[in-house]
Amino acid sequence: MNTREEPAGMILLIEDNRGIAEMVGEFLERRGYAVDYAGDGVIGLHLAVSQSFDVIVLDLMLPGMDGLDLCRKLRQEAKKSTPVLMLTARDTLQDKLTGLDAGADDYLVKPFEIRELEARVRALIRRDRRQVSSEVLRVGDLVLDTATLRLTRAGLELQISPIGLKLLTILMRESPRVVSRQDIEREIWGDGLPDSDTLRSHLYNLRKVIDKPFQRPLLHTIHSAGYRLAALDQEIAGGAQQIG
Repeated sequence: MNTREEPAGMILLIEDNRGIAEMVGEFLERRGYAVDYAGDGVIGLHLAVSQSFDVIVLDLMLPGMDGLDLCRKLRQEAKKSTPVLMLTARDTLQDKLTGLDAGADDYLVKPFEIRELEARVRALIRRDRRQVSSEVLRVGDLVLDTATLRLTRAGLELQISPIGLKLLTILMRESPRVVSRQDIEREIWGDGLPDSDTLRSHLYNLRKVIDKPFQRPLLHTIHSAGYRLAALDQEIAGGAQQIG
């Protein structure tokens, strides 16, 4: 464990491969982070719920409880919003969607470059620590209270991942303007830009939450321009297409 009084961040590493865990832990500690470790999902979930961390680095395949179940319990039962970076050997789009749908904020495919992992961790910490002003955002019947993080549409409370919440906040603040893919990625990930599937995956999951159960879609893609959140009375005729 790093003994600095003010570490760059408190990291929980949940990884059953001791070689990978030691490599990642030692590298992050040399970079100024404090690292706690769990070798299985049950202990990892206990630490994640009972202690405070800036980021959880979570392996997908774990003894006791796999990473997907752990992430779901963390989000749905424990109601913890700690950013989660999922490590996985599975690199298909569906695998990534499944991880993000379980509540992961980002993912890294094994084998990975250790410096990229640190860049992703740093970006998650920077984004999570960014102070959000208290305001209530409205687009049509979609309402987000940024102070309480309560999201509703047509009076129904919706559950959303931390990354989905940040993405939605950007789109709601700019509504009905179009926001480019590059601007969204820069705002959310900073220098640690994700691969081409990441933003699309988060938009897919966001649409499932805010649009799929309802009659009229709010989330639109504008060809070669970007994305827009707009109610029916804000739409530009012929300009919006449904994502998916």
